[in-house]
Amino acid sequence: MPPVLEYHSKRIVELLDEPAQGRGADWLKESLQQAVMLELATLPPYLCGLWSIEDPAQHEDVFSAIRRVVFDEMSHLGLAGNLLTTIGGVPRLADASVVPAYPGPLPGGIRPELTVFLSGLSKESLDLYARIEEPDSPLAGAGAHTSIGSFYTAVLEAFRSHPDLITGEHQLTKNMAHHGQGNSVVAIRSLAEVEAAIGVIKEQGEGTTASPENPHPGEPDELAHFYVFREIFHGRKLVKTAEDPDRWEFLGAEIPLPSALPMGVVPSGGWGTSGPLAPEPHTRRLLDAVNTSYSEMLRLLEAAWQADSPATAQGLLSGAIGQMFALQGPARSAMEQPLPDGSGKTYGPEFRFTADA
Repeated sequence: MPPVLEYHSKRIVELLDEPAQGRGADWLKESLQQAVMLELATLPPYLCGLWSIEDPAQHEDVFSAIRRVVFDEMSHLGLAGNLLTTIGGVPRLADASVVPAYPGPLPGGIRPELTVFLSGLSKESLDLYARIEEPDSPLAGAGAHTSIGSFYTAVLEAFRSHPDLITGEHQLTKNMAHHGQGNSVVAIRSLAEVEAAIGVIKEQGEGTTASPENPHPGEPDELAHFYVFREIFHGRKLVKTAEDPDRWEFLGAEIPLPSALPMGVVPSGGWGTSGPLAPEPHTRRLLDAVNTSYSEMLRLLEAAWQADSPATAQGLLSGAIGQMFALQGPARSAMEQPLPDGSGKTYGPEFRFTADA
């Protein structure tokens, strides 16, 4: 059966239902394509929250914490793509059927209770960010459920059963050590490197079963993503309040919620070109500029993983990174344009894939 590439499918759930003996090369390729889609899905909402902070210098701790999460997620996308290409797969990114559409679910049917949306930084968006990253059994802040981390655990077990599938081909690399331990996108040529890559993806997001701290930090005492978002949501640092057994609570120093541009929730299909929320031409050009750069970034990244020459691949990757940095200016400018409905909210980037960019 050909792989299911429809973003709104339940394919992750179906893949996890398959017995272990059926989790071979095809299972891994499908699972890792879904992983690529998962990692991509987190970036637009986190970027909207980050870019909406009105005065980053005044709220340096919160701004830097979210920024570190964003760079971690970019690394995770790179590692997920390398995990797929090392077994002969080809990441699909530049295709409307695999690119997330907001508001909507996470791909593959995972965490179906969540609706991922694009808006400015707020209590509601912080709660969403944390719930995306939530571990199976968090040490503080929520209840147990099936997580993205459990999906990666299943992927790792399949690799352990089939280490012979690892070829080390078509690997992208990017030194990002200045953003923290484990943040570099590295080549994956052995089972040990598979285990290290999946460990980084899981533990930066969820922490470990023993600690909420990120084992691959960019700063001392940095927390895993789930706890970073929960700290900002609760407005208090997470501190250990008991030992044997350890207990962690949001009772530490106060964390003021930054003032943010009041970006409204992007409606299904974007802001449109007609109707009550349609932007005037200048704002439409800003929104289209974001969509164009985002789409070109995905095209270049997909092409980089397919390039036969390492030099060509590196050039395409550099181009993709350039398009990523081109997103912020028009996105931030769009967040400063008021909606015409008198709500006090503003426009914000749509992150829509355009085939003709």
